[in-house]
Amino acid sequence: MSNPLVATVPAALISAPGSGQGKSLVTAALARLHRNAGRRVRVFKFGPDYLDPMVLEVASGAPVYQLQPWMTGEDECRWRLAQAAQEADLILVEGAMGLFDGTPSSADLAVLAGIPAIPVIDAWGMAQTFGAVALGLASYRDDLRVTEVIANRVASERHGALLKEGLPDSLSLLGCLPRDEALNLPERHLGLVQAGELTDLDARLDRAAEVLLQAGLDRLPAPVTFDAEPPAAPPALLQGCRIGVARDAAFAFIYPANLDLLRAMGAELEFFSPLQHRALPKVDALWLPGGYPELHGAILSDNTGMRDAIMAHHRANKPILAECGGLMSCMTQLVDGDGAVHSGFGLMPGTATLTKKLQGLGMHAWPLHGHTLRGHTFHHAVVETPLTASWKSQKQSGTEGEPIYRSGNLVASFFHGYFPSAPEMVAGIFSGTLTE
Repeated sequence: MSNPLVATVPAALISAPGSGQGKSLVTAALARLHRNAGRRVRVFKFGPDYLDPMVLEVASGAPVYQLQPWMTGEDECRWRLAQAAQEADLILVEGAMGLFDGTPSSADLAVLAGIPAIPVIDAWGMAQTFGAVALGLASYRDDLRVTEVIANRVASERHGALLKEGLPDSLSLLGCLPRDEALNLPERHLGLVQAGELTDLDARLDRAAEVLLQAGLDRLPAPVTFDAEPPAAPPALLQGCRIGVARDAAFAFIYPANLDLLRAMGAELEFFSPLQHRALPKVDALWLPGGYPELHGAILSDNTGMRDAIMAHHRANKPILAECGGLMSCMTQLVDGDGAVHSGFGLMPGTATLTKKLQGLGMHAWPLHGHTLRGHTFHHAVVETPLTASWKSQKQSGTEGEPIYRSGNLVASFFHGYFPSAPEMVAGIFSGTLTE
């Protein structure tokens, strides 16, 4: 057995009573504040989100991994935190939704890892009631440590004083953040605008960090001791396999852990852009991850060289995994949010249509042959196709989830998989040996 990883480092989970309180920007600004002070900062995101981690990576200067005990497994959560603690001066975890929302919740992760939670509470329209909200979060569970809170959207010094007065003696106010445009980032239908699309993101983060510094939020949280066993190495089931990974503004929803696993199983990764490149690199398999193909339908449709190359790959019966936006791009047609019709890659008959209404959200799993690939779904689109699903994912509740289509060696679905949860299944997809 390998030696356990043990290290002690200041750490905190930044959460909130609910979505929209400002925790994403506060976490990013905290990361940038401490990075600018010369500290090595590692940030994690609770849950399956792709967009917040892009911003957090720019803010911290280090890769951001997902932690979700059901999806990634409890042991992996402990190991990733312990591994980060070997090199970091500060660890931050951004929660999801409200502190106690979901099964498991952000609070469950905090308890699992022994991390204190620091709620960000939107104080707009509140005075002493702020203390009641903070006390409720702090006392809801006996096994969760909450000793300080952050007030957001505070109107004035007097407002901040009222908030502080309303807190019980067991809680302290880490800082009051003013109503400042620096603490906002643009959003669209799936969440934050991708970090790569914000040309002034570094400047925005520096301004946000300065706001936090002026509010006195530069104090490090309490130290936490992390202890975990490193995982066993995955089997080298993809040795010598060259996988082309689409990665650009249209295809960007990629877990760093998925890339790590493919490499650990022996695969060589070749990144390419369906938006910019006219041909595929020389590869044995393709991965078309999720993203925003609907925002770039005209460019993808006009890039006939790339479409022909992907079609030739498919006709040669070489493996392809298409997830969510990747599935949409594989259809004969793609209808964007304005109703404009674009040509897809044409690997599957039918039409993908963007919708205003959310069509799928939640944690899902795909059980097959004694293995279970876990992940999630989150999409504003529907697919109409004459193809019959070869498999169905299962919602965390156990009910039927997303159709998973197979056309030759193409596997396509709205389901996003977390590869480390089922290395053998993933190897079967990319090697073309997956059986029904």
